[in-house]
Amino acid sequence: MTQPNPVKPPKHLAATTRRWFSDVLESYELEDHHVRILTLAGESWDRGQQARAVLDRDGLTYMSRFDEPRARPEVAIERDCRISFARLIRELGLDTEPPTQTARPPKRL
Repeated sequence: MTQPNPVKPPKHLAATTRRWFSDVLESYELEDHHVRILTLAGESWDRGQQARAVLDRDGLTYMSRFDEPRARPEVAIERDCRISFARLIRELGLDTEPPTQTARPPKRL
């Protein structure tokens, strides 16, 4: 069932992510399972930002023991977090327009 908003942002989220979490809760009526999805989205965002900070500090690549450039593992972490965040937000329907009546574009006149 929907709740009036007694939900607090998880303490393990970054401060900016907690503010975003609270803003979403104030703007939308979310059921319990939606709050869980929102929590996952916040965690995904924060993990992606952690990976971004490492990439900013250390660069995109490192040299392997064979003296070949290799992508840092944080590249994949950041990519995966971006994808999961976008999918979770889409799942919640926070930034989408309602579906139209037809599945195809309108005819040209």
